[in-house]
Amino acid sequence: MSLKRLTVDRLAVEIYDTREAMGAAAGAAVAQKMIELLTVQDSVRMIFAAAPSQNEFLDALARAGSIDWSRVTAFHMDDYPGLPDAAPQRFSSFLKARLFDRVQPGRVHYLIPPASPLAGKGALWAMGDAVADACDRYAARLSERPIDIVCMGIGENGHIAFNDPPVADFHDPKLVKLVELEEACRLQQVHDGCFATLEEVPTHALTLTIPALIGARWLYCIVPGPAKREAVTRTLNDPVGTACPATILRRHPQARLYLDRQSAPRDPATEP
Repeated sequence: MSLKRLTVDRLAVEIYDTREAMGAAAGAAVAQKMIELLTVQDSVRMIFAAAPSQNEFLDALARAGSIDWSRVTAFHMDDYPGLPDAAPQRFSSFLKARLFDRVQPGRVHYLIPPASPLAGKGALWAMGDAVADACDRYAARLSERPIDIVCMGIGENGHIAFNDPPVADFHDPKLVKLVELEEACRLQQVHDGCFATLEEVPTHALTLTIPALIGARWLYCIVPGPAKREAVTRTLNDPVGTACPATILRRHPQARLYLDRQSAPRDPATEP
């Protein structure tokens, strides 16, 4: 049971005592929505985030019963060009281990396919047209049919996917693009234990844009931990704008934000 529920603009917020309870609640909600959709349509198209903040949620979703995963098409929202296929920091590797290998979706579209020119060691400048081709190919797959569900997080700098404040665009004409990562975003990868030092974190990434994410019918945003408290506070209280990209969630008609006690703002309106 949640400690507190509230609505900020159009964004529904649920706060739980622990990240385990938060993840379980989010997993149950997404599973229920998937089952509901699969009773009225032939398949479900979903986009997933890859980050330690999603661990409890992904585990709960993987253990949920009664989901026909063979009718699910899965995408992920960002990845690093230039890292080897087997690199644990690759977001495709993370989701494959945490979810896809466990539930076996009918189809998984990887932003950087195995053995592509972008999967392997190499300088970004040398990748040339491969970057543009990867973006265009993924955008085409995303556009084949509407996206039903996005499962996402919020970064320490307020980003969603890798749409950091300097590159975020609520009206981006592209669905997928190459971006330069803000230092605060790269530092988060160190804080999360994905890389040992800032120097090891790639400077660029491929990301789905904000319109690609917000265009989904349902958004489930899972954000635990004290490192995210400031970003959550800004998400719920700042003016809607790209200075804190996650504020756009407050305009979506079917978005839900899951927090634990440590990520919830210390504010009379939201503190349990």
